[in-house]
Amino acid sequence: MNDSLPTAQETQSPQKSFSALRNPSFRWFFIGNALAMMADNIEHVISYWVIFQKFQSPTLAGFAVISHWVPFLLFSIWSGALADKFDPRRVIQWGMYLFMLVTLTWGILFLTDSLKVWHTVILLVIHGFAGVLWGPAAQMMIHEIVGREHLQSGVRLMATSLTLGVLLGPAVGGGLMLWLGPSLGIIVNALIYLPLVLWLWKAPFGTAFKIKKDQRPVQPIRGLADIIETVKIVSSQRTIMTMTLLAGAASLFVGNAYHAQMPEFTLDLLPNDNGAFYAILLTASGIGALTAGIVLESCNLLQARPRTVFYLVFLWSIIIMGFAASSNAYFSVVLLFIAGFLELTYKSMAQTLVQLRAPGEMRGRVIGLFNMSSLGLKSFSGFTVGIGGAVVGIHWSLGVSAILLLAFTIILLIFAQGFRPSTTANGN
Repeated sequence: MNDSLPTAQETQSPQKSFSALRNPSFRWFFIGNALAMMADNIEHVISYWVIFQKFQSPTLAGFAVISHWVPFLLFSIWSGALADKFDPRRVIQWGMYLFMLVTLTWGILFLTDSLKVWHTVILLVIHGFAGVLWGPAAQMMIHEIVGREHLQSGVRLMATSLTLGVLLGPAVGGGLMLWLGPSLGIIVNALIYLPLVLWLWKAPFGTAFKIKKDQRPVQPIRGLADIIETVKIVSSQRTIMTMTLLAGAASLFVGNAYHAQMPEFTLDLLPNDNGAFYAILLTASGIGALTAGIVLESCNLLQARPRTVFYLVFLWSIIIMGFAASSNAYFSVVLLFIAGFLELTYKSMAQTLVQLRAPGEMRGRVIGLFNMSSLGLKSFSGFTVGIGGAVVGIHWSLGVSAILLLAFTIILLIFAQGFRPSTTANGN
């Protein structure tokens, strides 16, 4: 497989550590997205707790997971088309407004003790849709803020900021519940989205500024035709196609479904655990991902190359297999830490390569397709890992899923080495 890219100089030139953070605008964007992700997870902590206390419904708990990921599967390309046509700053703000609306509505329903099942279903769906609006537009903003030269640093640091928000969310959410109670705590949470919303109002980036500068035409939104054309473009671009398929396979076969099985893994490893080791297992991969962002950026390691992504997914599969087979509690923590480190590394690298290859006039759609694959297909990892676990046990289920991912990765690498892309798309 040929790893060379048209942007080789941009992705391989020597850069300073944390190069994207040296851009003042990106620093604000980094902080705003970390806060927004923290607020997202605070809402999860508080709302899921109240839903469980009120309804005691495993079905609703399952629906919460489905409603979070299925919108990415169905609407990511459409969301990317919105970011192509309209100012991505405003698309992100629309997503934040929906998050705030849902958060405030939870608070009112909790305060009045009037929460019903149908309220819960609607709010969970709106929350999932808000995330879809946020995703492609935010990735486009990274490209606008730091440019091609520092894109990998920007994408990697963006992933790090989101990981930081995921790690802080449960702690802050638990603190707000203890301090203010669920109702007022979740209402206060709505304010945490405001820094990103307010910064985006005047930030001199996005499609509106780009069009004023170079008069680049933007394609109209055409529904199903957008999906067909985006897939057609991607199918003629080896790097975009293989990165999208590889990220989708990782989400389909493994995803993060094993997180939902963590209580059972905990009891298998430490039968008398009082909850402390469970918390360690839950956060180990997140700490590993955060460490990856810091280490890789501080040392400017692992430049974006397609073959490297394949190797990283190959290693990640082996680590997940090791965790599934492990009977040692401490070794399991180490494996989850390494898995988190590798996951952030390969995902941010794949995202960088997709953005660098995407045609400028439809970058949002291509990012949306990548998100549809890498995030939307997590909807089905509950079947491969979760339902499979009910049949053969969670250890065998996760191990076999990782083996299937490993086999797919090898097959896709072989295919990519022999693939000869069309020369009609984007001049490549």
